[in-house]
Amino acid sequence: MQQTITKPSKVSSFFSVLKQAIKGREVDLTAISIKRAIVLLAIPMMLEMAMESVFALVDLYFVGHLKNSSLAIQTVGLTESVLTVIYSLAIGLSMAATAVVARRIGEKNPEAASKAGMQTIVIALIINLAISIFGFLHAKDILLIMGASAQTAEHGTNFVRIMMSGSIIIVLLFLINGIFRGAGNAAIAMRSLWIANMANIILCPIFIRGLGPIPAFGLTGAAIATTIGRSLGVSYQVYNLFNGKNILKIRLSYFIPDWQQIKAIIKIAAPGILQFVIASCSWIFLAELVATTGGDAGSAGYQTSLRLMMFFLLPVWGLSNAAATLVGQNLGAGHVDRAEQSVFQTMRYAVVFLAVVSVLFLTCGHLFASFFTEDDAVKKVATLSLNILSGGFIIYGFGMVLTSAFNGAGDTWTPTKINLFTFWVFQIPFAYLLAKYFGMGPKGVFISIPVAEVGLTIGAYILFKMGKWKKTKV
Repeated sequence: MQQTITKPSKVSSFFSVLKQAIKGREVDLTAISIKRAIVLLAIPMMLEMAMESVFALVDLYFVGHLKNSSLAIQTVGLTESVLTVIYSLAIGLSMAATAVVARRIGEKNPEAASKAGMQTIVIALIINLAISIFGFLHAKDILLIMGASAQTAEHGTNFVRIMMSGSIIIVLLFLINGIFRGAGNAAIAMRSLWIANMANIILCPIFIRGLGPIPAFGLTGAAIATTIGRSLGVSYQVYNLFNGKNILKIRLSYFIPDWQQIKAIIKIAAPGILQFVIASCSWIFLAELVATTGGDAGSAGYQTSLRLMMFFLLPVWGLSNAAATLVGQNLGAGHVDRAEQSVFQTMRYAVVFLAVVSVLFLTCGHLFASFFTEDDAVKKVATLSLNILSGGFIIYGFGMVLTSAFNGAGDTWTPTKINLFTFWVFQIPFAYLLAKYFGMGPKGVFISIPVAEVGLTIGAYILFKMGKWKKTKV
């Protein structure tokens, strides 16, 4: 009698993949189906990035209910804008780490992958020391340069000092997660952000409002809680680097500077850092333009909308990071066509996700803004900003995936040149023209953002199809 074999349903198959993605079992991503590989990487990466965005939202929520909420919100927002320069360093280095580690893993050389990852950490430690010292000494000046009022600058100096002094923790959190992502173990990266965020959520109200023997630090307490939370996340990463249970086996000798390898990593990281510095400086200029044309309420409203926007865009960044890992590993394994197919499949998923987000912001933007502030003037600006920014969400998704694909291949110069033209040559003058010359104020700045993103995506798509990235040597 012939036995009937029952195939697993699509639902049970999905939950099986979901379970595997969260547990983080290591598989050969160059050998399984593209859709399965994307899901295994994307789910933990999207959750990781969602957790990263929660940091700013948690701080924003608690400080938004302080007595001087508009000053506190503005301080958090402007500090985050400055910290984007730190994020640029972290992302540029993590991008290089992901590209090199993924390529070595694709070549089936985990020892070289491990050493490359540790050399990137050495670079980060050397560079960030100077940044931390500068940020601590010039905290108040930083806020004033960003367009904050004298009252806001005085109110937020200690917050900036702590956040800037702890910038090395931010860099390590991004960088080590980039190393794990390159190795295909996105679940560890995800869990490190879970730990960091849970600690921040618990500690934020304690340090801001006080509890028992712990005094109320107000706005400064948010910085203390965030720095401690991120430090715990980094501790978890370090534990997993050295426990010997993963594909990356770390030895202390890998931390001895190998100047030839450091030079090769910097060759990839430098344009990657510049790429995000260009974008970050553009955001800083836009934030300053909103602050000077819209006042404290306009600035606070804009910063609120940005935090909300990034909460939904960062998961798509996580999704695009999946494309970066797959491009790197498949190029290392010699599967060029598979690398390209991975990018377009990832783009399809990004479009679906962001289409839903666009509808949410267009219909419920005012409700999201109301959750973070009770100031009507701030809510009005935040809602207007969300309505305008959400019009370009789908385009943002295309651009993010294409940019990550270039970076995953190690071709960090191409998106750097695209960013330079899009943000500095076009977006900044366009925003200034609308905001000041045509007297549109903050609304003009909001309009410039989706318009610039359309140009970025078109340029990235044309260059991606030309295929120069396929020949990049790492």
